[in-house]
Amino acid sequence: MKTEVITGNVENAAALIRAGALVAVPTETVYGLAGSGLDEAAVERIYEVKGRPEVKPLSLMVPGPEAFEKCCLDVPDAARALAARFWPGPLTIILRAGPEIPRIVLAGGDTVGLRCPDHPLTLELLRRCGLPLAAPSANPSGAPSPKTAGQVLDYFDGQIEAVIDGGKCGIGLESTIIDITRTPYRILRQGALPERDIAAALAENMRIIGITGGTGTGKTTALGVLRRMGALCLDCDEIYHELTSTSAALREAIERRFGEVYTPAGQLDRKKLGAIVFSNAHALNDLNLITHGFVDDEIKRRLREHAMHGGRLAAIDAIALIESGAARFCTETFGITAPRQLREQRIMAREGISREYARLRIDAQQPDEFYRRHCTAVIENSGTKAEFAVRCTTAFTEVIKNGRKAGLPQGALL
Repeated sequence: MKTEVITGNVENAAALIRAGALVAVPTETVYGLAGSGLDEAAVERIYEVKGRPEVKPLSLMVPGPEAFEKCCLDVPDAARALAARFWPGPLTIILRAGPEIPRIVLAGGDTVGLRCPDHPLTLELLRRCGLPLAAPSANPSGAPSPKTAGQVLDYFDGQIEAVIDGGKCGIGLESTIIDITRTPYRILRQGALPERDIAAALAENMRIIGITGGTGTGKTTALGVLRRMGALCLDCDEIYHELTSTSAALREAIERRFGEVYTPAGQLDRKKLGAIVFSNAHALNDLNLITHGFVDDEIKRRLREHAMHGGRLAAIDAIALIESGAARFCTETFGITAPRQLREQRIMAREGISREYARLRIDAQQPDEFYRRHCTAVIENSGTKAEFAVRCTTAFTEVIKNGRKAGLPQGALL
């Protein structure tokens, strides 16, 4: 057999594939050894030519997300979100296989990996074939993956029908493989696409509700409602206080600006720091500039982790949600307001502080008008806790069911 080198029109390669032949194809990562993924004989030849153990399943190259319905069952939104973000590109998504996929492709399992390669010639081949292509890397098992057509010929000249010469592959590293048939989602092979990017893309597709408002307005109650609705709830104040105990870098930054505001036991003296910042707007601004970056990084980390566990809903609670820029992580924001006298009473009872100190804290925060101007909606907390919880449940349910489609800008949670 003479292996044909195809450099331009891929129609001949498509005809070979449809006839059961094997054709090596270029991708943005490495060259693949392709045959019809619906032809058992062609798949058997791939295993034979590569010397690949038949207990190892094969992934399928497809032209785009439209192949989900043809090749898979029970396609979750997470698969569509990843395909929309990274296809064509170096990501293989594992899903439950449809009945048309030959058992030999699955190697005895019930899942199949789909990949849409980012190379114009191979994408054109897929469109012309009208078939999913079984296409592992075009190398004997255990040998380095080929980055050029010449390297493919060094391995398989005379053993396969053709190779499409698409130039040198730009990445040279196999695709990343993620299994989303169960939670938490699993990275089965770390390849050209970092796991952090995948987790961020999933998190950016979640609905993330922001809760903001002054101290004593009832944000904790609102957050509790969302928690009962299944949301991951992130209280920025709690995260901040946790970081003051666990982050040496944050402690160093605070003490560099405000002096010895930590106890000998290594705990932040909140009242000592509060006496400095709540009576001095410039000092409060400096504290916020220091802490917001640390808190933002932790929020993003926890949202990515939640997304990799299949999470679809999250909430962020922060007094300075708007000012800190954390609202950019949210698909909607709710401002919580309450009468001043009720706020004073709640703060005094909760923290055992004087009315004067409670007033200082309230005066250092934004007026109600700020939240009406900057938030998606405002919820007034002027009644009982139970009444407020009902109000929150109604507002959040309406947003989740009828609100705009969730989705954040690309890279927002990297």
